[in-house]
Amino acid sequence: MTETTRNAGPETRRATIRCPFCLKLNRVDVTRAADRPRCGECSRPLLLDRPIKVTDEDFERLVKDAEVPVVVDFHADWCGPCKIMAPVLDDLARRKTGSLLVAKLDTDANPRTSERFGIRGIPTLIVFRDGAETGRLTGAAPADRIEALLDAPAA
Repeated sequence: MTETTRNAGPETRRATIRCPFCLKLNRVDVTRAADRPRCGECSRPLLLDRPIKVTDEDFERLVKDAEVPVVVDFHADWCGPCKIMAPVLDDLARRKTGSLLVAKLDTDANPRTSERFGIRGIPTLIVFRDGAETGRLTGAAPADRIEALLDAPAA
């Protein structure tokens, strides 16, 4: 088998994800999400087909290391419009598994990151590509507006 043949296939896209069970960081290939990657420490599944919880401590690492776009939902548990957005983002994460990550950051529990990005209203969705903000949407929005935000060229 030649080197070219061996490397033929889908492009690898990696991201650093915190295990929701043992909290260890894991470098995963998001294009292989259907293979159900497991934590290298506790062997529990890292589910990439749903929003991933991020905190002040791991936000920067996720956004900067991700080789796919990352949509971050800045939200709060008590926020009515945030609750309306939850199923829309769940569906987005499921449909775009392997090509996009959806993350959720609780603004009450993580004020440092919220302040850094000037979050004044929630929910606020920010799209990051290669560690840089490329789009923002504040308030509850239908799926087609979120898709348009994702499809918009980087500013």
